[in-house]
Amino acid sequence: MNAADSRLTTLEEWVVHDLGRRVARIEVASADASFRRYFRIVHPDGSTLIAMDAPPDKEDIRPYLKVAGLLQSVGVHVPQVHAVDLARGYVLLEDLGSMQFLEQLQRGGDPDALYGDALAALVRIQSRGQDAARTLGPYDAAVLDREMALMPEWFLARHLAFESGAEAQSLLRRTFDTLIAATLEQPRVLVHRDYHSRNLMVVAGHNPGIIDFQDALDGPVGYDLVSLLKDCYLAWPRARVEAWLREYRAALRRAGAAAIAGASDAEFLRWFDFVGLQRHIKVLGIFARLWYRDGKVGYLADLPLTLEYVRDTASRYGELQSFARWLEAQIVPRLAPATAAVMALRDRGGAR
Repeated sequence: MNAADSRLTTLEEWVVHDLGRRVARIEVASADASFRRYFRIVHPDGSTLIAMDAPPDKEDIRPYLKVAGLLQSVGVHVPQVHAVDLARGYVLLEDLGSMQFLEQLQRGGDPDALYGDALAALVRIQSRGQDAARTLGPYDAAVLDREMALMPEWFLARHLAFESGAEAQSLLRRTFDTLIAATLEQPRVLVHRDYHSRNLMVVAGHNPGIIDFQDALDGPVGYDLVSLLKDCYLAWPRARVEAWLREYRAALRRAGAAAIAGASDAEFLRWFDFVGLQRHIKVLGIFARLWYRDGKVGYLADLPLTLEYVRDTASRYGELQSFARWLEAQIVPRLAPATAAVMALRDRGGAR
């Protein structure tokens, strides 16, 4: 029996013997990009709960529990916590179902209705969560820089086999510094950090159900908007994104949060774009690392859209033109061949 199976056995013993719950069966619910796993506990009457398995030597469940409480306090729908075993890393949670926004949209769900719900929930988080945000760690220059450093390490060097000479390193440093400065200018709010279509669940009441929020920080107002509206798993036309953004800013003002809504639509859009570029640079590194370090190959398919976001945003701003030209000349042409080589090697059973 491997370690993961051993933990599942112990989890079942916790639910049945320690918590005294009758269980008809336990099903795999999902796994995410971390070491956490989720199981659906099916009771004899057909009702269900979700059990989180977070190995304590790899995952700390205390941030999850803290942020769950903070988000509940501002009136959004996160899984209710029914039981916790802190020492063993188990949590028993409300089951929000299995229909992600992404799947609903791919099935032809109404984007305006779904995004309307998601944006309304985000207004509540940002307008009501100012005090809650201050209890979280800061999304500061050190964090922003550390995140972007994943891109040259894992995406450029490892995935593209691109050797960053002194000129490229200098360009990246200047670009990163520009993005950090622009991001730190933004008003601070409670930032989920992965507020996108795979972490928003379609639920019958109080939609959406929000998951995977344990990494929340006190950070820039534009960040979660980018996660949602410039999602790394699906794309919307720029005009539609800007329309949603204008509507969102107006909703913030109606909610009494004009102080975090910026002086104009143009300023709010600039905030959105600059923090979005920071996020997508980071994500290029994360998606590559998920394959090379963790063996999760599926995220390589999401690299082209993520790189397109980086390329498109950089091309829109004068201070980013050198970075944009470098991307077009040196990076964009390398992506497809690099990914194809990885997939061919994988199909032949080669090592990462």
